[in-house]
Amino acid sequence: MIFRRRDKPALAERLRALVWPRGGWGRGIRYVWARMTRLPDPPHRIARGIWAGVFASFTPLFGAHLGLAAVLAWVLRGNVIAALLATLVGNPLTFPLIAVASIQLGHMILGNAVDAPPTADILFVFGQAGAEFWANVRAMVTSEPTQWGRLYSFYHWYFLPYLVGGLAPGLFLATAGYLVSLPMITAFRDLRDRRRRERAELKRARPVPLPGQSQTPPV
Repeated sequence: MIFRRRDKPALAERLRALVWPRGGWGRGIRYVWARMTRLPDPPHRIARGIWAGVFASFTPLFGAHLGLAAVLAWVLRGNVIAALLATLVGNPLTFPLIAVASIQLGHMILGNAVDAPPTADILFVFGQAGAEFWANVRAMVTSEPTQWGRLYSFYHWYFLPYLVGGLAPGLFLATAGYLVSLPMITAFRDLRDRRRRERAELKRARPVPLPGQSQTPPV
């Protein structure tokens, strides 16, 4: 297939790229920022999209962050592409911190005297719950029995605390992202427009050579 790599990367390399992409996270962040500043929308719409993407990353809806960010951006009349790019706030480096902190805070708000589970347990439980959910959905149209008991326990001890505990930091960081990105994008675009005007003025100020006259000045 066109543009496919000839040498398929090994599994270890693909897993490493999830945690530390080629070129580092700094290069990825600069690339995402460049994409956002070049989106064909006013700065306030892009900033609203960033708000939606950051907030969606603090919800326990793993696998649906992109869809939730797009819906929130549409409701807020923000830029959907900016929202999708902003969901990169939730990545393999930040998800463990977000999950543990949100679940612990959620249990505190709900009044449950429970310590935050290890990160490995959270990933395993969410993966197992997703598999059991779709197994029960398939069982509804087949002769297999449905089993919702373990999913109820998952909802009570993991999903609900995560949902409740992620609201406050999600709202705070999403609003901070909006307040920081709006003036930065505005200033970047003003600087870019000013440079374009300066280049256009310099181009107009250059003397137009007469027919047969060399365009390069004599040495």
